[in-house]
Amino acid sequence: MEAQNLQQLTFAVDTFYLLISGALVMWMAAGFSMLEAGLVRSKNTTEILTKNIVLYAIACIVYLVIGYKVMYPDPSTSAYAADANFFFQMVFVATAMSIVSGAVAERMKLMSFLLFCVVLSAVIYPVQGLWTWGGGMLTEWGFVDFAGSSIVHLTGASAALAAVLLLGPRSGKYLSDGSINALPGSNMPLAALGTFILWFGWFGFNGGSQLALSTVDDANAIARAMVNTNTSAAAGTIATLLLTKLLWKKADLTMILNGALAGLVAITAQPVTPEPWLAAVIGFIAGLIVVLSIIGLDKLHIDDPVGAISVHGVVGIFGTLVVPLSDDGASFVIQLAGVGTIFCWVFFSSLIVWAILKLVLGIRVTKEQEYIGLDQVDCGVEAYPEFTSKKDG
Repeated sequence: MEAQNLQQLTFAVDTFYLLISGALVMWMAAGFSMLEAGLVRSKNTTEILTKNIVLYAIACIVYLVIGYKVMYPDPSTSAYAADANFFFQMVFVATAMSIVSGAVAERMKLMSFLLFCVVLSAVIYPVQGLWTWGGGMLTEWGFVDFAGSSIVHLTGASAALAAVLLLGPRSGKYLSDGSINALPGSNMPLAALGTFILWFGWFGFNGGSQLALSTVDDANAIARAMVNTNTSAAAGTIATLLLTKLLWKKADLTMILNGALAGLVAITAQPVTPEPWLAAVIGFIAGLIVVLSIIGLDKLHIDDPVGAISVHGVVGIFGTLVVPLSDDGASFVIQLAGVGTIFCWVFFSSLIVWAILKLVLGIRVTKEQEYIGLDQVDCGVEAYPEFTSKKDG
C-alpha cells in the first residue's frame, strides 16, 4: 500500500509540474504579443495582436486534431498523465508560430498568415518533432536538443525566412541608393514588458523540459536549468549593451532586448549540463552574434522588423552546435547534421506553402493598404486612435 501511495504521489507531482510548466510557456504568447506590438509602428499594432491570439488558438486546435498524432504516434506514458504531455507539447507549437508573426509584420495578409499557421501546426512542425522528440531518426543519430533551440526556435525562424524572402521588405525600408531607412517601433515599454514576460516564461520552457520533478536528480536538473537559463539571458543582455555602446556610442534598447532573448535561445538546446560560468559565456557570445546577424541581414535587405530570424534562427543554430561543450553524449557532427536536417525540411516545405499561398491568395497587402496600416485594413480598430497619424509612414 505504501509503495502504491508513493507511486501515485510521484505521478501527481510530475503531472502537476508539467502542467504548470506548460502554463508558463503559454504565457510566453503574451510576451511575443507585447514584444511585437512594441516593435511595430502604431498603425499595425491591433493587427499584430490579432495575429498572436488567433495563431495561438489555431495552433492549439490543429495540433490537437492532427499535429500531436503526427509527432507522437504512440504517446502513451506512465510517468505522468498523457494529457499533460499533450498540453506541454502544444504550447511549444504556438511558440514556433509566434516567431513567424514578428518577422512578417506590417505587410502580410492576415488570412494567408493564418492559413500557413494551420499547415505548420499540422505537418511542418510535427514532422521534424517526430524525428527528434518523437523518437525518430535524429534521436537515433544521437542529436541533442533538450528544450528546442532548433526544434522550436530554428523551426520558427526557418519558416519566417522563407516567408520574408517571398514577401519582400516593407515599403520605404530600403531606399533606391541602397541605404537603410529605420522604421522604429511605436512602444518601447511594451517591447521591454514582452521581453520580461518571455524571460519569465522561459523557466517553464527549459525547466519544464526535464518533464519530471519527483526525484532528486530531476530536482537538481531543473534547478540547474533555471539558473543557466537566467544566467545566459543576463549575459546576452550585457553583451549587447557593450557592443552597441562600442559601435554606436548608444545603448540601443531594441538590440539589448534581443540580446536577452538570444541568451535564452542559445542555452535552450542544453540548459542542464553546463556549469553556470559556461552558460554565461554561451549567452554572452549569443548576444554578440545577434547584433551582428541583425546588422548583416539588414545589409542584405532581408527585412525582419523584430529581429526574429537572427534571435531564433542564427542563435538557435549556435546554441545547438555548442551543446557538445558540456554534454558528453552530443557530437558536433551529429548536431550539425540535425540542424541542417531541420532547417532544410522547414525552410523548403514552408517555401512551397508560402509560394502556393502567394499564387492562390496573395501574401502581401497592397502599397496603399500598407501605407494606411493593417489595423484599419484587417481589423477596423486602431490601437492608439487618439495618437495615430493618418500620415504615419
